[in-house]
Amino acid sequence: MHSTNELTANSTTAPEDNRLTKTRVRIRIPKEYQEEPVISRLISHHGVTVNIAAALLGANARDDGWFDLELIGTTRQLQSALTYLDEMDLEIWRKSDKEEEGW
Repeated sequence: MHSTNELTANSTTAPEDNRLTKTRVRIRIPKEYQEEPVISRLISHHGVTVNIAAALLGANARDDGWFDLELIGTTRQLQSALTYLDEMDLEIWRKSDKEEEGW
C-alpha cells in the first residue's frame, strides 16, 4: 500500500522519454559565424546525431552557408538543439512531415 506522499511524488515524476525521433531543418549560417563550430556543438553540447543532407558553401568562405540537416535525438535533445540554433539568431526552416522532398 502506498502512502499519499508516495502517490503524489510518483504522479508528478513522469519517466523521461528516451525514444529517438528526427526532424529536418534548413539553416543559414552567416559568413560572420563561419568560425563558430555550430554543427559540432549540436552534437557535443546537445547530444543529437546530425546528418548533413545537403550544403551550399561559397568558395573561400565569402558567402553565407546553407545546410539541410537531419537531427536525430530524444525530444528533449532536439528541443535543446533547436533552442541553441534559435538563440544564435540563425535563419531556420523546419520541414514538416507533410512536405515533400526537395524543399
